[in-house]
Amino acid sequence: MIKKGIYPCIWLLRGNAVRGFEDDTVLSGDPAALVRQYEEAGADGVLLFDLSKGDDEHEAAIGLIRQICENSMITVIGAGNIRRMEDVKKLIYAGCDLAALNLSKKSNRLLAREVCERFGKERIAGCCTRAGIPAGEWEKLSPWLSARILLDPLAGEPDSGDASSALCGGDAAGAEIPLIVCTADASTGAIAEQLKNRNVAAVTGTGVNRLFEEDGMSAEAVRSSLREAGFAAEEEQKTPPAFVWSDFKKGADGLLPVVVQEESTDQVLMVAYMNEEAYNRTVATGRMTYYSRSRRSLWVKGETSGHFQYVRSLRADCDMDTLLARVVQIGAACHTGSHSCFFNKVQEIPESRPSRMRARETTGTADVLRQDYQTILDRRDNPKEGSYTNYLFDKGIDKMLKKLGEENTEIVIAAKNPGENEIIYEIADYLYHLEVVMAQKGVDWDDITRELIRRQK
Repeated sequence: MIKKGIYPCIWLLRGNAVRGFEDDTVLSGDPAALVRQYEEAGADGVLLFDLSKGDDEHEAAIGLIRQICENSMITVIGAGNIRRMEDVKKLIYAGCDLAALNLSKKSNRLLAREVCERFGKERIAGCCTRAGIPAGEWEKLSPWLSARILLDPLAGEPDSGDASSALCGGDAAGAEIPLIVCTADASTGAIAEQLKNRNVAAVTGTGVNRLFEEDGMSAEAVRSSLREAGFAAEEEQKTPPAFVWSDFKKGADGLLPVVVQEESTDQVLMVAYMNEEAYNRTVATGRMTYYSRSRRSLWVKGETSGHFQYVRSLRADCDMDTLLARVVQIGAACHTGSHSCFFNKVQEIPESRPSRMRARETTGTADVLRQDYQTILDRRDNPKEGSYTNYLFDKGIDKMLKKLGEENTEIVIAAKNPGENEIIYEIADYLYHLEVVMAQKGVDWDDITRELIRRQK
């Protein structure tokens, strides 16, 4: 579901953000930073157009889109260079919330159903000019699209829901699909008027970009001007906090310690402190805000680095004197560049014999895989005579892949046989050989986990 609001448009060309389809003037040499600026300024989403030429440029653009998605929390719609299913897959796996097909191409109109069935209607949008689709085509396309992006700027400002059909070129079927409209008008009155239309999901285009630039990327200025023009943004539904500041037991300095944990990995990232204002801002904004004891001032995590922490849950301990914050971490949590501040090893005591109780635990699956992987890395770096793992590393990638293929076939055979034990054994063997290949290629389970999280999105 697209959040109703304002979506700046970014055209990507050779690693830069340029001014438009026909204007390759460089607006920013760091598109990811530009998106963060828009997000900070109150953008509800962003529309990305890949203008790259050739396969190499396109792959570089996909990498840039991935970086943008990893470093922002707003809705990202990816468009441009979509010709087949694989192109949609690249955009979605890069992290885009929606992929927008160019519907002026008949081949893409035929592709809409296929990609909808593969990725779901909520992940697919279409873009074109109002005259870009023959009459009657919307009746065929409407079941496969969750949004339509009109690329030609609107000349007038619709003032009611009755204008929806007109925006769709008079096509009633098109009127049922939420619209993202482009405008070249940077006036808040014109933009707010578009947003008041019941079928307009968002406004984008050069006018929205100029609105942010003219207001100096100030969220307060943009939002207040839109409110004054008659559009009130839909606020995200947040659960009110169960406790107020006075419910907590603070230290002698009046501060509350906060343990910060990454939601996706359960990794402890850092420990910081809050005063009353930091707590209230965190609850209100959804971004972790702390009190710096050294600077004696508030600080929003990521305000200077872009490495924000977005709240997923806040929990107090049994004594109400410590807060546990589970967050989505953008970039690194530590000022050193480390993902977590806890990287100095003080002591590690290896288990001589894992307990049977631990072997029965299922919640530690990720930990078991990481431990196995670390053992493989240790064998690689510290060879042990007679080790099968070292034998595979000595033989190289071809031998590793041969064994991986054999184990894959064993899984297929086991799946055809009765009982579950055989397939469990074969999957375990396969995972071991997969980890050896991963180690050889420099890929670890955190890389895989991050990719899976992107796909869950």
